[in-house]
Order: sequence, then structure tokens, then C-alpha cells
Amino acid sequence: MPRRRRPVATTRLWEVLDAQLGTLEPSRQRPLDVVDLGGGTGGLALDVARRGHHVTVVDPSADALASLERRLADEQLAASVVGRQGDAADLVGLLGEGSVDVVLCHRVLEVVDDPAAVLRHAAAVLRPGGALSLLVAQRHAVVLGQALAGHVAAARQTWADPRRLDLASVTALVEDAGFGVVESDGIGAVSELVPESAVEGAAASADLLALEAALGRDPAFRALAAHVHVFARLTPEDVLSGF
Repeated sequence: MPRRRRPVATTRLWEVLDAQLGTLEPSRQRPLDVVDLGGGTGGLALDVARRGHHVTVVDPSADALASLERRLADEQLAASVVGRQGDAADLVGLLGEGSVDVVLCHRVLEVVDDPAAVLRHAAAVLRPGGALSLLVAQRHAVVLGQALAGHVAAARQTWADPRRLDLASVTALVEDAGFGVVESDGIGAVSELVPESAVEGAAASADLLALEAALGRDPAFRALAAHVHVFARLTPEDVLSGF
């Protein structure tokens, strides 16, 4: 049975992250030490490991980590990826201060009680010049989706909820934790609105991916994207202006 094609938004996210990891590799001249916080069953970690890096998946779910172990055995990546049970508060205890080059923190901030603490813990385990890859669901997209589904009261509550995040609030959290933003991209700016039946062929999927890439940094489309991806560096002098 042929492998199912990845969703366009997932493909675009990996393109963005892959390019950003590539900017770190020449300065290290060795495989990167990466921690995937909340990495679950390892979907992202395995992609990073296939690039040649070492990945530690930290997740509170024993079941998810057991699934990760089975995937590693199936794909022969057990030498490159390890799972550890814990959450952001356990990072220093599990890994040690200043021990990794990159922290991946995808779809985590929107489900924790204290996003600022998560980013402080992430910063603590990074080496000087280390990088943060952050993927966060945006409140604009949630509000729009709820309203279009007819859940208007829920949309109003979401919009008024200060815990819901967007690029501005994420940027503030990142900078308060000692990072500088290098780049920010909207993920799912249009692809999340397009039905799968409209992009069944390879050509249509490629066109949609190209459109995603073109629109991801446009401020209007980025604000409406289902997720925003922020890439940031810990050392201020390493930071480039991305927007």
C-alpha cells in the first residue's frame, strides 16, 4: 500500500525547519543535539534524526513514548533518538544546563498553564547561541473556525481569552525568555482551508505548497494561519531581524 502523502501544512513546516537547522550546522561541524519537548510518538523527531542529528524526545505520556520506541525499532533509528518521560520543568534534571543546541517546542504553549515558564526551562538547557523552534496555534484561526462552524459564542470566548496566543504574544514571550526572533512563518495559511479532494494530484499539491511558501510571511495571511512558527536564537548578537 503506498504511503499517504503528507498534509501540505506539515510539509511546509518541515521545509521551514529544515532550512533553519541548516543555518546552525556549519557553526557546529557535528550533529546537533536536539530536544523535542512534548514530542509524543516522534513524528518530528524522526525527521530530524534522518538528517543526522541526535534527538531526545521529552514527553509526559508513557504510552506515547512506548509508541516512539516501536517506531524507532521499525525505522532503525534507535541509535539517534531516545525518549525520556517528563515535561518542561524536568528538562534541566534530565539533560543538564547548557547541554543542547536546539529545543523543538511544537503545539505545547497553547496547552500549558505557564507558557513563560516553559520557555525559561527551554532556555536553561540551551548552549550559547542555541535555537528554539516554536509552533503555536493562533487564536485568529481558532476564532474564525469556530465562527464559520456556527459556534459564535465559543468564538467570542476564545477571542476574549488572554491565554490564547498569536504572533505578537508569542514574540513577547520569546523575547522575555531571552531569545531574539530570527524568522516567523504562518503554517496553514491557506492549505488548512482547502479540501483534500482539491489537491489529490501531485501537481495540485505542489502548487498549494508553493502558495503556502509565498504567503507564509505576508503579515495578513500569517495572522490568519492555523499555526505560527517562530525560530529564535538565545544569544542576542546571533539574532537576525526576520520581520
